[in-house]
Amino acid sequence: MFKSRVLLTSTALVCGLAAAAPAFAQNDQEDVIRVDGRYLSLDQLNAVKTPTPIIDVPQSLSIVSEVQIAEQGFANLGDILRYTPGLSISQGEGHRDAINIRGNQATGDFFLNGIRDDVQYYRPLYNLEQVEILRGSNALLFGRGGGGGVINRVTKSPVSGEDFTQASVSLDTFGAYQVTGDTNAVLTGTTAVRLNAFVEEMANHRDAFDGSRYGINPTLTTELGNETTLTLFYEYLNDDRVVDRGVPSVAYAGVPNRPLTGFDDFFFGSPEENNTTLEAHTFRARVEHEFTDQLRGNVTVQYADYDKAYQNLYAAGIDTSSTPNRVTLDGYRDTTTRSNLIVQGNLVGEFQTGIFSHTFLVGGEYGDQETANARWDNVFAANNDDRIEIDVTDPLSIPDFSFSAPARDRQSEVSFASLYVQDQIDVTDTFKVVLGARLDRFDVSVLDLRAVSATDDGRRGRVDEEISPRFGLIYKPAENVSVYASYSETFLPSAGDQFLTLSTTTEDIRPQVFENREIGAKWDVNDRLSFTAALFRLERGQFTTVDPDDASIVTTVAGSTTEGFELQLIGELLDGWTINAGYSWLDGEVEGGGSDGNVTRQTPEHMLSVWNRYQVNDRLALALGATYQDSFFVLEDNSVEVPDYLRFDAAVYYDLSDTTRIQLNVENLTDEDYFPDAHSNSNISTGEPTNARLTLHHRF
Repeated sequence: MFKSRVLLTSTALVCGLAAAAPAFAQNDQEDVIRVDGRYLSLDQLNAVKTPTPIIDVPQSLSIVSEVQIAEQGFANLGDILRYTPGLSISQGEGHRDAINIRGNQATGDFFLNGIRDDVQYYRPLYNLEQVEILRGSNALLFGRGGGGGVINRVTKSPVSGEDFTQASVSLDTFGAYQVTGDTNAVLTGTTAVRLNAFVEEMANHRDAFDGSRYGINPTLTTELGNETTLTLFYEYLNDDRVVDRGVPSVAYAGVPNRPLTGFDDFFFGSPEENNTTLEAHTFRARVEHEFTDQLRGNVTVQYADYDKAYQNLYAAGIDTSSTPNRVTLDGYRDTTTRSNLIVQGNLVGEFQTGIFSHTFLVGGEYGDQETANARWDNVFAANNDDRIEIDVTDPLSIPDFSFSAPARDRQSEVSFASLYVQDQIDVTDTFKVVLGARLDRFDVSVLDLRAVSATDDGRRGRVDEEISPRFGLIYKPAENVSVYASYSETFLPSAGDQFLTLSTTTEDIRPQVFENREIGAKWDVNDRLSFTAALFRLERGQFTTVDPDDASIVTTVAGSTTEGFELQLIGELLDGWTINAGYSWLDGEVEGGGSDGNVTRQTPEHMLSVWNRYQVNDRLALALGATYQDSFFVLEDNSVEVPDYLRFDAAVYYDLSDTTRIQLNVENLTDEDYFPDAHSNSNISTGEPTNARLTLHHRF
């Protein structure tokens, strides 16, 4: 059998499981230490921060292991989240990750090893042990934002007592390729280092898309004594790619507008001028100390520096009634530099008071963030305007233009301090209570340089102090079954998740508050199959939305409510047959204003995904998957609807030897013509046609 570490990380799962590592409740405390995916534990730097079996976590969550990432051939977070219930993907203007969780869109609800990672960019997967998707508002563990949930990436750690090197090479139908390397070396009996790196050349079905990116991530772990461990982490990322914002929408009589069809490959932009670049450095030091068998803690210090730029032309509208068709072009250039300093500490204790057992968490976080952002509108020489209408030719004949009209020039400083406490109380063997709260002080100061005048110094600021509670009840009629009810809150300051929308109007608006009520059940059918279900209601208070085509237009919305439920089945159904299946039903509704009663943006009512893997013999395995996404409205105005789609994927794995595997992943088997995501009413992505990726894994 193939024994690459890529395929053996989750040691407690069935060999070759292509699903996300499920939560199989166990009493064996060694599982907390082993990196086997069973616990979201303090030892693994994962998001829950306490050594809690997932069956005892009172909220809906999913874990996608490196096994599933490798076997399904996932290339980015969007690929992962399309196989996760309750989530849909937003286009992100072709330059960043953007998600919709339970009807709430966000660009800043991302974490790396439990520390906030909120800059707008595409996050790679080359160095990940697993991805954790936690649904439901929960500021107690994460702080501001995360109205619908959060995404936490967990990177690979050095392994003591073992030297290994492994690599993979992949090539797809479009000519895109990726090379990754992962090596681990034991330096001494107490020190190990791990180095992950990748290089990628991008291509897809679009006429003018290309790009390249690479990254390197060394991590060192050393024991400073029997009870103390130090981990040092550094990552460098470089990304340079074409910005592609898809196709516009067109009008249809009696129904909402729909995406333009027949232009799946057509590029509505400038191949030379549509591009984005990123350079990112992340440094982290973490000290973990075990005071006693019942008390341990950690302190993490992270500094990150980002330099990001993107510029683009895109279709702002199209007239299909004329011959030839006429398209309206718009565009801008946007630059962002940001530095983040975050310090986080946690102390976890397990103790007894009378008949009650406690797992107690107390922690604090301090952050200091500086951002500079500027934007320039494009100006066409022919009309000295930022918009122009031209004939649709293939390729477009774009008139001369430049990015020369200042539209935004802002600097922001953010500092925040948090204190949080949580107690999980085992009242009896079958009944548990989770109680906790977090106090956040959030101070944002924005200097709007374009607003400076004789009567305005351009400075805007606001200080907010918010208490966010968390409450959960867990009933376990059997060791392998839990039923829970929970209530949690979070908040988002009026400056938004990127802190650049603060104005003389929004600085007087209190933070928007999210309240999540949820009931659910988790059942470990056996030691290799897990089923979960959740029913929730998420209420969002007053919030502001920015027009995707004009950042100066900010609209205040009274609120929204999303109700829904989620189902997940993960594990081995029969000998050799594993499954990862998820379903979600979402009903999102906007409250107040001109959109009252409309559906929340980019919230498909039904989403279904399933991935089956069958081990034919010791060397050969086959897989078949499907994703279904219901139709959705792009924005709260509900004027443009993106149709539903059903896509089938497949894979074949063959072990050439104990150290070498070859695999073929085929996406969109039936060549479905579909639109997977959108950013605005005039920027809608087109799905890739049938394509294949061949990958070779080898362990040296």
